[in-house]
Amino acid sequence: MPARGDIFAYVREKFGTEPEYPWTRYPHYAVLRHRQGRKWYGLIMDVPGNRLGLDGDGPVEIINLKSDGVLDLLISGTPGILPAYHMDKRHWVSILLDGGITPGELFALIDESHALTGGGRTGPLRGRMPLA
Repeated sequence: MPARGDIFAYVREKFGTEPEYPWTRYPHYAVLRHRQGRKWYGLIMDVPGNRLGLDGDGPVEIINLKSDGVLDLLISGTPGILPAYHMDKRHWVSILLDGGITPGELFALIDESHALTGGGRTGPLRGRMPLA
């Protein structure tokens, strides 16, 4: 699974965006925004695992992304994909950065989130790349 730095390098190269850290109370929370329009397409944060329905209260690092295939992703039972933390659970998912999806799958979901939030629609992820 890619680390924060890998994700930041990917979005910098692909979309020309840099992470922003808007909250002094949460200095590790990184927002990924469109360069034009400033709309979010991702949020990386660390939250207590029990807030996500996981065992334990130690922090886990997640990225929230918008997806057309939220229900499909959740029903598939893919390890590391959960209902979104602090976002609309009908349209967003939380992905554990130490979870079970591959870097390619994660980057495809980032691309989809970017498209769905105003970066040029490329169509839903469903049918383009199966999650194992």
